[in-house]
Amino acid sequence: MTLVRNAALAAAFAALAAASAPAVLAQGAPTAAAAAALANPGRPAEDRAADARRKAAEILAFAEVRPGGKVADVYPGGGYFTRVFAAAVGPQGKVYGVFNSVSDQATALTRDPAFRNIALVTGPWAEMKPPEPLDLIFVSQFYHDLYNPKYGGPAGAPGFNKAAFAALKPGGVYLIVDHAAPAGTGLRDHATTHRIDEEAVKRDIVAAGFVYEGSSPVLRNPDDARTANVFDPSIRGRTDQFVLKFRKPA
Repeated sequence: MTLVRNAALAAAFAALAAASAPAVLAQGAPTAAAAAALANPGRPAEDRAADARRKAAEILAFAEVRPGGKVADVYPGGGYFTRVFAAAVGPQGKVYGVFNSVSDQATALTRDPAFRNIALVTGPWAEMKPPEPLDLIFVSQFYHDLYNPKYGGPAGAPGFNKAAFAALKPGGVYLIVDHAAPAGTGLRDHATTHRIDEEAVKRDIVAAGFVYEGSSPVLRNPDDARTANVFDPSIRGRTDQFVLKFRKPA
């Protein structure tokens, strides 16, 4: 009887471990729609030159970006992915560059004559409210910064995740790309090396009500020790990055 009970317990624990194990989702071939978006003649030459390194076609496919889609690109910097998304959703779609304040860099995105479907959303992160429900919220290399004092401190990421949940359509995708910190370090490195433990990100976002669906391996770099500052010339542009996909329940 004891052996049977122990075997049953072992099977139950094995099933639980399998259910909670990180899922690496199969990365299909880039779609024809993604290829067409990247070939858009309105994209700057320097953007096109970065497509292979930034895995733009694979990210588009993994994020489920489609013509007519409504997308938020959070703190998009120079707008590389903002323009990728704008090309992919087409004139019937909309892309919102999300910033906490108005700047020349932000407004420049809306003045690009090649992409009239880009608009700005500005204001405190926890109050992000685009004018229409979204299909995708995309946060690339910025999630760790939501914990920095200038962006909200300890309440920054949880507050933004709550706003993101409200802004997405049921079934919408929340995609996070960030620099990986050593496993088990939690939030320790967010303000020093500008990295974050992906398990900490998962806990944050699941706590906001999202369902974790899995990750894409397209930006992983096993040669990165995850300890150097991401701006260090020895690793800049080649950091080990995780791509995590979450979904708002339908």
